[in-house]
Amino acid sequence: MLTRLSRQAGFSLIELVITLAVLAILIGFAIPGARTWLQNSSVRSTTESIQNGLQLARAEAVRRNVFATYAQSGTAWTVTAGGTTVQTASSEAAGTASVTASQNSVTFSGVGWVTPVPASTITFDVINPTGGTCVAASGPIRCLRVTVTAGGQIRMCDPAATSGTAAACS
Repeated sequence: MLTRLSRQAGFSLIELVITLAVLAILIGFAIPGARTWLQNSSVRSTTESIQNGLQLARAEAVRRNVFATYAQSGTAWTVTAGGTTVQTASSEAAGTASVTASQNSVTFSGVGWVTPVPASTITFDVINPTGGTCVAASGPIRCLRVTVTAGGQIRMCDPAATSGTAAACS
């Protein structure tokens, strides 16, 4: 006599509920970290855009041997060289980053130096107020800074980095 063995396929309701509960717990742990990562990404992309705009202005000044100006307005910037607009861009599409600059425009001469010579290094500080305070003030957000020296050196740095490290602003 032949007997058929019955095979059960799929998951039982209890197995499915347990799997969904474990998945929900894992997602609950991941969301705060992901939110901070997104806020930090917003700061970084805005800072990189500002740095790229400044480098473009300096390169156009040297390439064309004319004065080129980088002008910052909020998180948007424009580069003009010899009276012609070279590029306009928005640093932050989501609008969550905020930029504070020691001066809103920087003009480079045909040799790549800042003109008129500034009294101190020009800074562009980028923060994300919707994400909280900066790490330097015991917060979760890694705020960044772009500096421009009188000689035309453009550099991104981290105000919260330990002095003496490559990422430090000093």
